[in-house]
Amino acid sequence: MTVIKKLNDLDITLSKLSRKKILSLVPTMGSLHKGHISLIKSALKYSDEVWVSIFVNPTQFNDINDYKKYPVNSKEDINIIKSIDQNLNIFIPSIDDIYGKKIIRDKYNFDGIDKVLEGIKRPGHFDGVATIVKKLFEIFNPNFVFFGEKDFQQTMVVQKLIDNYFKDIKMIVCPTIRAKNGLALSSRNSLLSKKAKKNISIIYDSLLFAKQNFYKFSGKELKKIIKSNIEKNQGFLLEYFELRCSKTLKICNNENNHNSSCRAFICVVADGVRLIDNLLMHNEN
Repeated sequence: MTVIKKLNDLDITLSKLSRKKILSLVPTMGSLHKGHISLIKSALKYSDEVWVSIFVNPTQFNDINDYKKYPVNSKEDINIIKSIDQNLNIFIPSIDDIYGKKIIRDKYNFDGIDKVLEGIKRPGHFDGVATIVKKLFEIFNPNFVFFGEKDFQQTMVVQKLIDNYFKDIKMIVCPTIRAKNGLALSSRNSLLSKKAKKNISIIYDSLLFAKQNFYKFSGKELKKIIKSNIEKNQGFLLEYFELRCSKTLKICNNENNHNSSCRAFICVVADGVRLIDNLLMHNEN
């Protein structure tokens, strides 16, 4: 297994690769869990060479305190990756290697899909995501890249980036991996208090309720019921619940809410920890 921490060393290593080899990239911010493991295992099926990048990207954080408290454990991450397959490769760059002396997020036009949902509470977040993803794509020039469905809006932004700059890259979106209680696996879950963990299943339960009652209630009615159920739990706050089209992120209103591409998006703050999830409202054939 190769672990590289310097960009110059990575450039040398990549330059020696045969052009005939299929290369896949799994970009992560570390603090790896079973969701990441699923992405890495999927990448192994597609590729001759798999690289996992670990980099907590400062330009996608709006709150410096959120950035500082993001869980980091590179040693444990390396052990997890090694346990999957000893032929995997890891890139753990420094901020200087990626950004140099000026940590600046680039500006992009994503046709408005970055201005809703997460984009409202986190202005500039997706510009930061696109900035680091573009840098990684330019470094690795991968054939395939792997992202999780849990961050569905992010996958749409990355696809726009690919369409605009990297037409030879294929993105694979892997299904959300969940805990037994339905909670979507996330590095932020480790920040949850014991009290919050007891009731955290309400997030996925709310999505299931929306799916089961999709034809019974309007979007506004669903939101009202879900908000009431969530906020019965002390310390829980519903930041948003919205029904949007999986293809455009436009609101699924009363006229088109039976559209097969309608997806529910939810964000809950549980004792100060902000968690997102989503679920397609129709089973795909």
